[in-house]
Amino acid sequence: MSPENDYCPRCFTPLGQPAVTPGLPTYRVRGIGLAANVAVGATAVLYLAVALSSLVGMVLARRARANDDPDLLIGAGIIVAVVALIMTVVHLTAAVLVIIWTWRARKNTDAFPGAEPAFGPGWAIAGWLVPFANFVVPARVVAGVARDSLWRRATPALVAVWWCSWLVFSIGERLASRADDRAYEKLAEIPVDDAGYQAYSDLYQDSLLRTTLPALGCVIAAVTLILLIQRISAAQEARIASATRQWPTAPVWPAQTWPAARPAQSAPAEQPALAAQPAPAAQPAPAAQPAPAAQPAPAAQPALEVPGVAPAS
Repeated sequence: MSPENDYCPRCFTPLGQPAVTPGLPTYRVRGIGLAANVAVGATAVLYLAVALSSLVGMVLARRARANDDPDLLIGAGIIVAVVALIMTVVHLTAAVLVIIWTWRARKNTDAFPGAEPAFGPGWAIAGWLVPFANFVVPARVVAGVARDSLWRRATPALVAVWWCSWLVFSIGERLASRADDRAYEKLAEIPVDDAGYQAYSDLYQDSLLRTTLPALGCVIAAVTLILLIQRISAAQEARIASATRQWPTAPVWPAQTWPAARPAQSAPAEQPALAAQPAPAAQPAPAAQPAPAAQPAPAAQPALEVPGVAPAS
């Protein structure tokens, strides 16, 4: 593009901006996208099985009429209920995975320079749950993610096909389910004549017709959503992988010329150690003086004689 333009005319990315803004978090979407694709595909297959189970019920109802065997009707009801239960569990799993993938993909666009999303990341979750808003918001969130991830100004046509077919499936499936419930409530619990068996056969036949359009919408929605998840995930992963650091982690200063180191000066010669002086000779200890001889005790003096007192014996 010409340097005179400030923005890319195709994707509105500002001139000179990196592929991913440094410092903003990004999330892996390839793994969760693959899991969502598997769950979405399984949901479509199981819904086709639910639609075809009505055909099996119709055949069993006719056999029950021919053999007058009500147990075959019980078997047909069990088959339809089990397949519908499995489809519901897989459908809920696919819904959770798609919501997680949508939130991560929408969060990644915050790190893409030039992206201008119309809804915040929270709407990638709330858009599916808020009544009436779930008819519009999820499509607009995915449309914005597709534009910002695939470097386009216009929304890909695949998004419109996906959302229209999803609405056909979602609304048609609810209407068909309610119609089946109302028709089932009018049936006798155990048929006793041909009219009762025929009513069961008509129920399954009408159910098969009512689920044809929702089944077609389910298949188209699943295929287009799988393609969208695959393309958006690959584009985001490639963009994140191509991002490089735009600034170093530490400041880099220009080269500086340091003065040459001066040669180290030699240390002064060591002075010779002084000769050790001989220790003075030990002086002989003075000889012990003889102890003085004991002086003899003085002789006892005679007692004085007192006149009139006899001397003590």
